Formats: sequence, C-alpha cells, structure tokens
Amino acid sequence: VQLQASGGGLVQPGGSLRLSCAASGFALNYYAIGWVRQAPGKEREAVSCVNIDDNTHYSDSVKGRFTIARDNPKNTLYLHMNSLKPEDTAVYYCAADINCTEIRRGHYTYWGQGTQVTVSS
Repeated sequence: VQLQASGGGLVQPGGSLRLSCAASGFALNYYAIGWVRQAPGKEREAVSCVNIDDNTHYSDSVKGRFTIARDNPKNTLYLHMNSLKPEDTAVYYCAADINCTEIRRGHYTYWGQGTQVTVSS
C-alpha cells in the first residue's frame, strides 16, 4: 500500500501548481482522501478532502484558491493550487481514511510521502 505525492516545486506568489497523489495497493474510491500540509514550526493542517460521496471540504486558508479532484480510474488524487501565497509553503502529503472528519482530526489509515511546495519571489 502506497500513497506517493508529486508535483511540488518553487513558484512565485500568485502562481499555480498541480499536485498529484498516486495510490497503489488499494482503491481510492473506497476511501475519503485529502491533502495535509506541514510547515516548519506550524501545526499540521488538513487543507482539503473529498469524501466517498464526492463531497469536498476546504480549510478557510485555501478556500477559493485550491481545488481537489479524484480520478478513480487512474487511482489518483489531485490538488490544483492557484493564487499561491508564501504562507502556502509547506510539505504536502496525501492521506486516506473512512471520512474527511477523521482526516481533519489527524487520523489516517494511509499516509504517503510528501512533496515540497515553496512559494517565494
């Protein structure tokens, strides 16, 4: 079982990135799956999540700028990030559990390697 995030990098403020999370060993469509970020010196934050019924959730800090999407045939999760800000700088991880409430609580059945996003001029 593996969750592998990719797509991070260095981007200027106001720029965009698309993160991908490829799942192997289990089917994403049977789980809620989301994106969690960790910045140095800050608490881990669940920024976005999509439930099994495709209802989506966003933290206030990213609402209106980030869009989460799940491609079940490809078993892949995406995070489209627009209007990036320096405070979005963090390592972004994908995580899966029975529902988004558990992911927001920091409970993960599956948790993958992260990808670094740096927003700086």
